[in-house]
Amino acid sequence: MCTAATYQTSDFYFGRTLDYESSYGEEIVILPRKYKLPFLHMGVSEQHYAIIGTAHIANGYPLFYDAVNEKGLCMAGLNFVGNACYAARTADDSDNVAQYEFIPWILSQCADTAEARAFIQRLNLLDTPFHAQMPAAQLHWIIADKNQTITVESMADGIHVYENPVGVLTNNPPFPEQMFRLNDYMHLSPKQPQNHFAKELPLRSYSRGMGALGLPGDLSSQSRFVRAAFVRANSVSGNSETESVSQFFHILGAVDQQRGCCEVKDGQYEITIYTSCCNADKGIYYYTTYNNHQISAVHMHHENLDSSQLVCCPMQTKEQICHQN
Repeated sequence: MCTAATYQTSDFYFGRTLDYESSYGEEIVILPRKYKLPFLHMGVSEQHYAIIGTAHIANGYPLFYDAVNEKGLCMAGLNFVGNACYAARTADDSDNVAQYEFIPWILSQCADTAEARAFIQRLNLLDTPFHAQMPAAQLHWIIADKNQTITVESMADGIHVYENPVGVLTNNPPFPEQMFRLNDYMHLSPKQPQNHFAKELPLRSYSRGMGALGLPGDLSSQSRFVRAAFVRANSVSGNSETESVSQFFHILGAVDQQRGCCEVKDGQYEITIYTSCCNADKGIYYYTTYNNHQISAVHMHHENLDSSQLVCCPMQTKEQICHQN
């Protein structure tokens, strides 16, 4: 599945892992301000905010997995199978938006999370697929800027918007349940534990890291949520770009999936296909891939953002090793 997170130092950072058994040929895509962005029921947007993110290009249309706009608003969709539910028909007095249009609908128009919340209040999210061979993905979303993070879930009883104080999202169960389960781990600490078991017993720590004894290490979405939330909450780094980006990749490295550990079909394994980290303030999109641990970067502002043509950068997927002698 997937994990998304935020991180704040001198700048604001946002990223995710994409965990799946196969790639769909995703690329780093810059959608400039004058790209004609069509919506099924909401017309064509000919002037909007520029966006950078990872997308699969289908018939010239960017199907974004995660993205950031030029104002620093960030958004990612993560699997929410079995719980996601969308409207089957359009509704009067609503913004009728197909599920695959949700990320560009928000990021093309909203400058911050507060504006996104206002847009969501009048949203009717449709189950219309992009193509007959591409059924609507069952997702929920994390939306964030440097001031606020929210989770959006479209379920059978409607669209829910939750404050997200931990700055993390994975998959199932629904977000309130994930948050509640953090109560089970309130005893975890980066500090060494004290003996609260029995004062008369000479108990002591015999290893570093025992304050986090009980932190779940499996690959389930609930366990990844707890682990990512703990690591993010206790992360310490310098404020420079290099230190911040490096630390962000270490945070998401805590939930990395290795080939062979999560079998989804006979001989097919879920892996972390890519990990992203975007400096939302500067519009720099960093990423690594399963077979290339070197951090690559695409700069939004190095391109002509007043263009009308997509800019696509294929992901670097071959390992690059620095031989020192």
